[in-house]
Amino acid sequence: MANALIIGASGQIGKQAVGKLLDAGHHVVAPVRNKDKLSDIEHPHLSVVEQDLEKDFSAHFEGVDTVVFTAGSGGNTGAEKTLLIDLWAARNAVNYAKSAKVPKFIMVSSIGAGDPDAVESPIKPYLVAKHMADEHLIHSGLHYIILRPGTLLNEPGTHLVRTDMPTNKNEAVIPREDVATAIVESVARENNNDVITYLFKGETPIAQVFQ
Repeated sequence: MANALIIGASGQIGKQAVGKLLDAGHHVVAPVRNKDKLSDIEHPHLSVVEQDLEKDFSAHFEGVDTVVFTAGSGGNTGAEKTLLIDLWAARNAVNYAKSAKVPKFIMVSSIGAGDPDAVESPIKPYLVAKHMADEHLIHSGLHYIILRPGTLLNEPGTHLVRTDMPTNKNEAVIPREDVATAIVESVARENNNDVITYLFKGETPIAQVFQ
């Protein structure tokens, strides 16, 4: 079982991932700004620590074999927080993981992060931040899995996805729960090949994608 550090554990995807990882028998370290947001999860394999991602958080990487970065500044913040969390905190997490010789880094990115110039959207600054964070991870020398989900939905997951880009924009969606499940499958994955994959609603079992 993995010792997983979940950065962004109090977010909508992160919190579901924490629960699923614990259910699967993994140990989870969850650095969060507000510990109360995880107060409803009690488990002997969960360690919740208070942490501001805009400060040094390198101490949490020792003894970890998987890092998951699923933190985000949120839709109600401006470009400043996007830079500090989605880009700079992600960049720092990669550097801390490299210094601690963490074997695997899982980045929750976004559908448009591969080429932000191809997207006409008010969230382009966010996509640029995600792109730069992804590029930093790719060139870090760490073993990585980068997840690029489509538009996120607050509905029950199906555990079924597709990884090719839909031609219909309305089909480029995925429940947050399925992204959380993809995180769990990424943590459990034994193959060490690096992966960058889209995630949308589909018909392929998530476990099969990460075999």
